[in-house]
Formats: sequence, C-alpha cells, structure tokens
Amino acid sequence: MAFPPSLQTIKGICILDNDGKRVVSKYYDTKDETFSTVKDQKVFEGKVFKATEKSSSEIVAINNYTVVFRSNVDLFFYVFGDSRENELMLLSVLNALYESISMILRKNVEKRALFDHMDSILLICDEIVDRGILLECDANNIVNRVHVKSEDIPLSEQTVTQVFQSAKESLKWSLLR
Repeated sequence: MAFPPSLQTIKGICILDNDGKRVVSKYYDTKDETFSTVKDQKVFEGKVFKATEKSSSEIVAINNYTVVFRSNVDLFFYVFGDSRENELMLLSVLNALYESISMILRKNVEKRALFDHMDSILLICDEIVDRGILLECDANNIVNRVHVKSEDIPLSEQTVTQVFQSAKESLKWSLLR
C-alpha cells in the first residue's frame, strides 16, 4: 500500500534526563492518538526511555515509530517519525539538534546548563522543525538564527530577561572601569 507523500516527517523531539523525566518535548502530530494528551506523551516517553536506556544502537522501533537517540552525561536526545521514515533523515535532525545545543552551551551539554538556556533550546527546536516539517539541519545556521545579540534587537522587542541581562552587563562593565 502506497502512502501519500507528506512533508510532515518528524513526529516529535524529546530530551529526557537520566531518570526518564521530561526536560523538553515537542510533538508535531497531535491528531495521532499516541500523542493526543500529555499523559499519553509521557507514557510513550517512558517506553522510549526503557527501550533506549541501556541500548548500544542509536535507532530503535517502538509502537510503529522509528526513534533515533543520543545520550550525553545526564540527558537523552530523541527524534522520532513514522516506522516508514528514513532513518538517515531522522539522524540528521538529531545531529542538528545536538550540535546546535552543544554550540549554545559551549560543549557543556548537561541538564543544569540546558535549564539555564531553555529559551534558546526551544528556539533551536523551532528552527529545525515546524509542525513536523524539517526546515534546517545545519547547526551553524540554526545557532546564528537563535543566538542574535541583544544589542541588535530594539529595546521594545527584547524580552524582560534580555533587558535584565544587558543591564547586568552594563553595570558589571561600569564597576570594572
């Protein structure tokens, strides 16, 4: 049976801690019964974590989904699509996600650093995939789009965090003079 072509190839991106708890989750096919509620999503994440926790391969099949993953220190990174999805394409999304996060966190990819830069991490996910459609796989391009310097953004468009950060930097430099 032939399936109709679709640009929506990514079903979700998850980052779990080493206990299998959700750190970041983005699901793109909420019409699918597997991901319709947060409870269902967490059940799926639990199955994925158990299947990959001690696995040496980087690709597994779970509940008619192809899941690619990578672990580092205290985090597990997952990208998944339909069972008929191209594993190499899913791996390229996973690599773009991991490399972008690694660049933003200056190669300090661990849970605490991830929480400190959560806004950038969510933007990275949005730059890579939009509603299940793959947009970008080049980590340098992703980081350049996400890591815009706050000086380049007009004050009216900056977030409260960015305003406080730039005020803190200004105060620090004025005290060091």
